[in-house]
Amino acid sequence: MDRLDRHRVIRLHPSDNVAIALADLAAGERLADLGVTAQVAVPRGHKVALVDIAPGVPVTRYGQMIGVATQAVAAGAHVHTHNLGMGDHRQDYAFGRDLRPLPAPAEARTFMGYHRADGGVGTRNYLGILTSVNCSGSVARFIAEAAERSGMLDEFPGIDGVVPIVHGTGCGMAGSGEGYDTLFRTLAGYARNPNFGGILLVGLGCEVMQIPDLIGAGRMRADGNFRYMTIQQTGGTRKTIDRGLAVLREMAEVAGRATRAPAPVSHITVGLQCGGSDGYSGITANPALGHASDLLVAQGGTTILSETPEIYGAEHLLTRRAVSPEVGERLVERIRWWEEYTARNGGEMDNNPSPGNKKGGLTTIMEKSLGAVAKGGTAPLSGVYKFGEPITTPGFVYMDSPGYDPCSVTGQVASGANLIAFTTGRGSVSGYKPVPCIKLATNSEMHARMSDDMDINCGTVIDADESVAECAARIFDHILRIASGERTKSEQ
Repeated sequence: MDRLDRHRVIRLHPSDNVAIALADLAAGERLADLGVTAQVAVPRGHKVALVDIAPGVPVTRYGQMIGVATQAVAAGAHVHTHNLGMGDHRQDYAFGRDLRPLPAPAEARTFMGYHRADGGVGTRNYLGILTSVNCSGSVARFIAEAAERSGMLDEFPGIDGVVPIVHGTGCGMAGSGEGYDTLFRTLAGYARNPNFGGILLVGLGCEVMQIPDLIGAGRMRADGNFRYMTIQQTGGTRKTIDRGLAVLREMAEVAGRATRAPAPVSHITVGLQCGGSDGYSGITANPALGHASDLLVAQGGTTILSETPEIYGAEHLLTRRAVSPEVGERLVERIRWWEEYTARNGGEMDNNPSPGNKKGGLTTIMEKSLGAVAKGGTAPLSGVYKFGEPITTPGFVYMDSPGYDPCSVTGQVASGANLIAFTTGRGSVSGYKPVPCIKLATNSEMHARMSDDMDINCGTVIDADESVAECAARIFDHILRIASGERTKSEQ
């Protein structure tokens, strides 16, 4: 990266024909290091042309194409939605061409976690109330509220809380096929997530997603701290709440005996997320998180990148790190599925970035995707999984999901994530029980303004000359502290 004109602008790659404004540039401001003058005012986080760009010529950032000029662009012009579009972007997937092993860590690190009977290790110790159908969602919430009002949890200080897991389906759906399979994987994955010390499964009784099918396909929890009931069989809403509260107490007796003990970093699985991204995301927080991902993977841990529509146009950077052609092909197959899905429904893959992303300086989905992929670091891509599919291969992996943070995190938790790391430039405030979520701010101004929600400021990479590696070391250490029980801002 070339930091120019006293941090007024930054050029991310020597071949780039745009630079990123690090401060609001005034019309007529001379950028001496670049040899250009801003033709108009350019907001911070937005792009300014370094050379004249003819219509149809690729615009490059990170040394990669982010779209093509839709009209003549003069040097010093603001480059954004008015003069930059997608263009053709067929990629050379080159499976495995850039595959490089990570260097061995200098020392083995550990954290303090809850060791489960199936060999997993939790970063939290919650009781969960899982629902098989939308019809039991309110009752699950009523049971959790009754547990809180009763003061029962005061007797079990080792339990972090009760989490009702509700959804809007489970009935009025086909009893087989992609929708059913996805819901089945998600429910089963939540039941087995190591951050739960026990699970109560509540159904209505007549739904398509039958409880006997869920529990008959395999043991839901190896520790046996699992109960289930239906509202119809129990005798209605009130009786189910009363019975559920009694069952939670029994389960709390078991879960409350769990204590933290040392565990290797190989038992940490981090879901990598970004939301409310801006022009700084691909410069500060995302590459810093990617470097921290490499540090964790080098220790034997697992990181999960997701949101397939938001890697669109940058997927070739992942396939080139695939450990085998089969792994690379599986990612491409997911990309093709999303292309077909959007076309079938009259949509397009470039309906992203959002208005907030664009206000922050992002223009095309390719530009956003290149920044988003940076969260995955440089580690080999060891596996590609469907939504909520159990992660069986350690290392850096990919899980298919929509480009929508709450939905994507749901799949990562179902796949086994016991911690989420979430970068944001505009300021996301979401949290994801039972999994702690670390928020990483891309810029110092937003971090200061939303300090009650942001855990780590990565804006220091720009305004304090902290290196990406130094920021990553802070993130990695913070991950270990949160995994050991320190609370995130969203938990607080």
